[in-house]
Amino acid sequence: MMLRAVLAFILAATAFVTADISVAQQVQRQFPKTALRGSIVVGDPPTVALNGRETRFAPGARIRNPSNMIVLSGGLVGAKLLVHYTLDSMGQLGDVWILTPEEAAKRPWPATQEQAETWLFDASTQTWSRP
Repeated sequence: MMLRAVLAFILAATAFVTADISVAQQVQRQFPKTALRGSIVVGDPPTVALNGRETRFAPGARIRNPSNMIVLSGGLVGAKLLVHYTLDSMGQLGDVWILTPEEAAKRPWPATQEQAETWLFDASTQTWSRP
């Protein structure tokens, strides 16, 4: 009897976790207007090449994988990734989102601060348009 109760609990917990993961994968992420698009190659943390130029992750930087889960930079060493990112006041990477194929297909998306300042952003549809 006790064994059946334990098995039922494990099955229910597994179903809950699986459902939670699939919901997280389907969530449309909302990027801030300050997020730029670029490519990064993670070196020995906190070093990273951003669009071919060496920079660093800021203290407290957050990296989110395509399922929007936070990942550690140490697990991404050597990976070349298409991302949206924000910079802190020191020019270091703050928030980084590794893009899904659907997010990467949304074009145009600004790659420079100048573009972000002159293009128009629709936060509800997460799209940019050039003036």
